[in-house]
Amino acid sequence: MEVKDLILQVEDIHKATELISSALGKPVIIENKNFELISYSSSFDEFDLTQQKTILSKKCPIFIIDRLKKEGIVQRLEKRPDPIRIQPIEEFGFHQRIVISAKHLGHTMGYIWVQESDELLTSEELVLLEEITPHLGKLIYDVYARVNAKEGRREELLWKLLHHEYGSESQIRHDASLAKLTLPERFSVMVFSVTTPQHKYLLDYLEKVVQSHKKSVHYLKTEFQMILVIHGDAESEFSSRNLSRIIIDDVKYETGEEEFYYFLIGVGKEYTTLYYLRKSFLEALEVIETANFITPRPESMPREFAKLGIYRYLAALYEKNSSEDYYSEDLLKLITNDTEKQTNLLRTLEVYLANNTKAKQTANELFIHPNTLNYRIKQIQELTNIDFNDFNMKSYLYTELLLLNNVEAYYQRYKEAISHI
Repeated sequence: MEVKDLILQVEDIHKATELISSALGKPVIIENKNFELISYSSSFDEFDLTQQKTILSKKCPIFIIDRLKKEGIVQRLEKRPDPIRIQPIEEFGFHQRIVISAKHLGHTMGYIWVQESDELLTSEELVLLEEITPHLGKLIYDVYARVNAKEGRREELLWKLLHHEYGSESQIRHDASLAKLTLPERFSVMVFSVTTPQHKYLLDYLEKVVQSHKKSVHYLKTEFQMILVIHGDAESEFSSRNLSRIIIDDVKYETGEEEFYYFLIGVGKEYTTLYYLRKSFLEALEVIETANFITPRPESMPREFAKLGIYRYLAALYEKNSSEDYYSEDLLKLITNDTEKQTNLLRTLEVYLANNTKAKQTANELFIHPNTLNYRIKQIQELTNIDFNDFNMKSYLYTELLLLNNVEAYYQRYKEAISHI
């Protein structure tokens, strides 16, 4: 039996994914129309960085989606039935790949991604992809039908809310009433995602904590992730946000501090209109994707979207600075001095700026005497052109330091630059 016929007979999308991957000899990922992960070829472990993040967070990184939209690729996928080859985006660890849209009953259900890397797919393999995608579109459609049947009516309604599949709030509340699902008047969406597949058992600890707050939380559980809709008090602003903080502390206590940091956690903003449930959900996912990008030190990055601030733009700044081969001369001098003389000026500068140049708080955080801090600040000023009275300069330096201290590849660029000085 030909490979195509074998794939067309399969009714399980995960088995179909494995068959496609085996036939092409390439890693394969299938996403729905919202770029959320449905299936991937587990027999291949050669996924690029972008695909690894997609598998971990269950959604293609937002900055990749934005790039694809900006270049018109998403629009082309809607119009074209044939495969599209996308060139590498090296700064994001995005290798060359083929993508094709899978349609069912005239609607785009999702996308099939095949990572090409060094060896391109042949014309025969591209034809195979084009011939099997209508069947894959039906399988993606069937996935949601099975999930809804399995999870029950209440979970189905929550998924629909998260995917904006309702036209009006009155219809939402009518269906929820029939399903005896209590919808919140005030809410935030929180997402817990495990950093590695082998730590998915931690979701059991999380579920135990959530059950203790079951009157105030609705949740949906996937293989590596849990989505929580946190109910707040209708009359109390930030009440859902405050409850999310309590839940985080409870989970940390339940798992223990070491295990706790295998969770990536994102909390969307608080809203009072159900139409914005998906917005809060996407905000929580953006926090997780940002944490994935910068691999932050524990507790260093905000978990709440409302507090994300400059962290939202680090990926874009990383791309711009890397593409322009840009470096801060001032920070290069500090790194050189730290390397040659075993000083700690770069870390001192980071903490000093993080504390808004307040000496006492900085000295306490660094566990040094205020006089020692003053000496280090004087050294920094003698070595560089940094003006601590210039707000723009301080903001810029702090952003650059966030990249240096949280993105290993970015720090290595600076180290390489030093070696060429």
